[in-house]
Amino acid sequence: MREIVARDDFVSDPELSARMDAAVRYVVAMQEHAGLDVLTDGEWRRKSYIGVIAELAHGFQVGTNPADGRPWTIVVDKLSPKHPGFIAQEIRFLSSITTRRIKATLPSPALLGERMWDPEKSRGAYPTRESFVRDCAPILRREVELIKKEGAYIIQIDDPHLCLFVDPEVRKKYDDPTAASDFAVEMINAVVEGIAGVKFAVHLCRRAGARVRGEERHAGGYDAILPQLNKLRVHHLTMEFTAPGAGDAAVFAHLREDFEIGLGCVSVHPGEIDSPEAIVARVRQALAYLDPARITLNPDCGFAPGSAARVDIDEVFQKLCNQAEAARRLRAGDA
Repeated sequence: MREIVARDDFVSDPELSARMDAAVRYVVAMQEHAGLDVLTDGEWRRKSYIGVIAELAHGFQVGTNPADGRPWTIVVDKLSPKHPGFIAQEIRFLSSITTRRIKATLPSPALLGERMWDPEKSRGAYPTRESFVRDCAPILRREVELIKKEGAYIIQIDDPHLCLFVDPEVRKKYDDPTAASDFAVEMINAVVEGIAGVKFAVHLCRRAGARVRGEERHAGGYDAILPQLNKLRVHHLTMEFTAPGAGDAAVFAHLREDFEIGLGCVSVHPGEIDSPEAIVARVRQALAYLDPARITLNPDCGFAPGSAARVDIDEVFQKLCNQAEAARRLRAGDA
């Protein structure tokens, strides 16, 4: 197994920066060689894909979760801008080392509220979770504006929180689950609405990584949040479909026709390598409801499901190669 140890808090900043540059160059070359059309930097410069908000704004207490040792970020003070352009710098470097289209990722405001507002530690600054979420939106919007200037082709908002509302048991925990899911959509729209010249996506994460970490799984198809999805002011929905319980492809018939669908058709679970034939079969199910021009292929989620994950790079490369081969066969009509 090939591994790259890129982060090390005990080395100097210049040395860490050089290691991170090398790691990102490696993962970009891997994606190019696999045949991907749109690339990311793997979020390798981030200790946490949602904790990156603490780089963009003051007001957070950063530590480790006593339950599992993973990074834990809690809001304890009013937010104020800290380093606008932190994520945009990731994209600036990425655009300098590839000629292919590139994607940037940010956490959704409601996801930050779910994970970072604590009833005891946060209440002094933000009496309610919703008040904190509303203050996250302009911080993220400013970052979106800066990312756009660096040449991102797609800016993706990651939102596992919205997908919680597919689960009947989760919905029972809310006095008004429809209002809560509507609020999540409202906050995403506040981040992206009115910004032209870039493609916006929402990743509807079904917590594929939870299977790896042994966390609670959430059942239910996308039907429960269809009204909310159709209110999103984005161009692209990235939807997971390899995980058990993700629902039926028939849901596509009820989505707005202007949505492009990023079809999650490659498992991110370690040890599961979908063949090109298996990937094609999943896409065929979606083609019963979608024009081929509306479909892009992608893994269900990130390949490192958790900050402590150890990832077999060779396995990831094979998965991406199989995804690209499935796309080639579908485009050629010989699948």
